[in-house]
Amino acid sequence: MKLVTTEIPPTQGVLLAGGLARRMGGGDKPMRTIGVRTILDRVIARLSPQCDGLILNANGDPARFASFRLPVIADDVPGFPGPLAGILAALDWTAANRPDLEWVLSAAGDCPFLPRDLVARLHEARTRENAQLAVAASGDQTHPVIGLWRVSLRNELRHALVVEDIRRIDRWTARYRLATVTWPTEPLDPFFNANTVEDIAEAERLAALDEAS
Repeated sequence: MKLVTTEIPPTQGVLLAGGLARRMGGGDKPMRTIGVRTILDRVIARLSPQCDGLILNANGDPARFASFRLPVIADDVPGFPGPLAGILAALDWTAANRPDLEWVLSAAGDCPFLPRDLVARLHEARTRENAQLAVAASGDQTHPVIGLWRVSLRNELRHALVVEDIRRIDRWTARYRLATVTWPTEPLDPFFNANTVEDIAEAERLAALDEAS
């Protein structure tokens, strides 16, 4: 798809790595390896050229991510309420540390094949549709954890999480004008995520396709 010629606003990226990885027996999914590189290395390589800086959302001891040299921010909403808490933490961090930025791009830390045009296409669709938020999709599946979030909505998100106990991202985004951008799933789904040990084996096969594309 040809992009509408428009300037892409500087965008803070956040990699969401706060999940509990129960289906892998616990631990940090983004630290699993595909070939000789961790999943997180691959995610960083995809998003660094697209974002005006990256931060990592993770709970627990941040020292385990020290080698990546990224700021590590934890949820400040207790009880592991899910990815919305990580998005909120990123919005708050951006407001405090990068007040010049209006947008945050969130991505799952276990998606090693993210599109190289992710930020550009989400912003293009948001502008074209006069939307307040934008999320990614592939095939017939929406990926609400991968999206653009306006920093100015952070107080509304905090109210939804803390007061209304909203946990599902799509319940919250339904309140706003939302643009959805769809990517093809061939030769591979760019939003493939590694949830299980079996997925790691599949990711090894997909990595060869990705490097050939």
